[in-house]
Amino acid sequence: MDGSNILTIDFGTQSVRVAIFNDKGEELSMEKTKYDPPYFSILPNYAEQDPNVYYNALCRCARALVEKNQELIGTVKGICLTCFRDSAVLLDKERNVIRPMILWLDQRTAECKKPLPWFHNILFGLVGMKNTIVFNRRRSVSNWLIENEPDNWAKVDKYVNVSTYFIYRLTGELKDSASDFGGHYPIDFKKRKWYKNPLKHYKGQIFSIEGHMLADIVPEGSIIGTITEKANKETGLPIGLPLYACGSDKSCETLGLGVLSDRIAAISYGTASTVETTRTKYTESEPFLPGFSSCIPGYYNMDIQIYRGYWMINWFLKEFGGKHVDDIVISDVSAEDFNRKLKDVPPGSDGLVLQPYWGPGLSRPLAKGAIIGFSDAITQEHFYRAIIEGIAYALREGLEHFEKKVHHAIPEIRISGGGSQSDEICQITSNIMGKPVTRVQTFETSSLGAAIAGFLAIGRFANAEEAVKNMVHPSETFTPNAEIHNIYDYLYTHAYEKMYPKLKGIYKDIKDFNKREEKRRKK
Repeated sequence: MDGSNILTIDFGTQSVRVAIFNDKGEELSMEKTKYDPPYFSILPNYAEQDPNVYYNALCRCARALVEKNQELIGTVKGICLTCFRDSAVLLDKERNVIRPMILWLDQRTAECKKPLPWFHNILFGLVGMKNTIVFNRRRSVSNWLIENEPDNWAKVDKYVNVSTYFIYRLTGELKDSASDFGGHYPIDFKKRKWYKNPLKHYKGQIFSIEGHMLADIVPEGSIIGTITEKANKETGLPIGLPLYACGSDKSCETLGLGVLSDRIAAISYGTASTVETTRTKYTESEPFLPGFSSCIPGYYNMDIQIYRGYWMINWFLKEFGGKHVDDIVISDVSAEDFNRKLKDVPPGSDGLVLQPYWGPGLSRPLAKGAIIGFSDAITQEHFYRAIIEGIAYALREGLEHFEKKVHHAIPEIRISGGGSQSDEICQITSNIMGKPVTRVQTFETSSLGAAIAGFLAIGRFANAEEAVKNMVHPSETFTPNAEIHNIYDYLYTHAYEKMYPKLKGIYKDIKDFNKREEKRRKK
């Protein structure tokens, strides 16, 4: 296998990256193409896009890579594709896209007036999960389409994640791995297969998707198909090159950070910010929030997500930072001026505390963003630092939840994503967590993780541990300052953790108000 390389395709929310990696974890070549635009909004909080906009960006990106690396492309033994989650594409019987896809960023909700069977409602109530189930039903795109676009829903032959659609465009196969179906799909992640008779299963019925609409699930690491002649003309990728089943962007990021056990946590500071860890034992992160299938067989990822994460950086720069920002979302933190000024604001932002629920989560469906502690001493730089700190507080809360679930401390953190490029942000994270935070050789760990999965698929390494040892290389480590950690610890326990319980009732009233306003605007 000496001299063999893996090509990765990495679809982010803002851009696509195509790269070639060797078995040492070195990026031999990479091309990146931004989408124009990433998505469009027909109403506030909506986010839609034609999936072919993303695929066409891939075509441009792949052609550029191939043209610049004619000899190198001949060393590629396979492709692994990774992609953002929970963004469904609707296909008719001719495999045409029926309507623009609704992205994971979208916050529209269905009404779900038709109740679930009474005995299931009672069961969900007894275990204290009724509100969570209601939220999950209302957030399912399938339920919104059934209520609001019945004509389009009637045309649906296949209801697939966007990753499956890309695989179809490249290979002609409507197949995908279980790892790519994180989100609102009737899937049993523990068994890595769809629920049998999903409309009758007590969990599967939440999504209202019929079994025949679903794509075939294949094992991670297996060959899904090969590049077709049509895809070759579109992308330049060699005909017959095998595409291996891989997994979601967050799972690949976690693998790319070398996190193969629950003794290490992975933090991703991307458009969505997450904390993840990995286990060989299936463990649910929260009730009805599953342990997702990893991008490699035999592993599961515990995952808690801050829905809009570092998207908030661009939001802040646009609305309050006096910056002319064209992109709606970001994958890289480009706020150099503010990052330099982070040191000018003391730890704790002079008591300004932010809770980053700009998008609600499964365990807190009523949540809205909140910020407290304003005074005349607060500046733009305080606000910016409070966002950075607030996201880290939320991830600390998730990490502590993991520690309770696995019954031991998780002493080490690895970090990636656009935000990890800032030394100051890494140090703030370490100080808030009270744990060392380590970067690896690249912040493009989703692509690196896909490459690791690819080398495992072609048999270059005997197991995941050997692959990680050879391909993941820790670089800088940031250790916590005890005095500053105590400052953060006080604010975390005396302010941050108390905010949601105190504001929960008010959030409900705001949700009701927003629902009325949405109906009024549609008239």
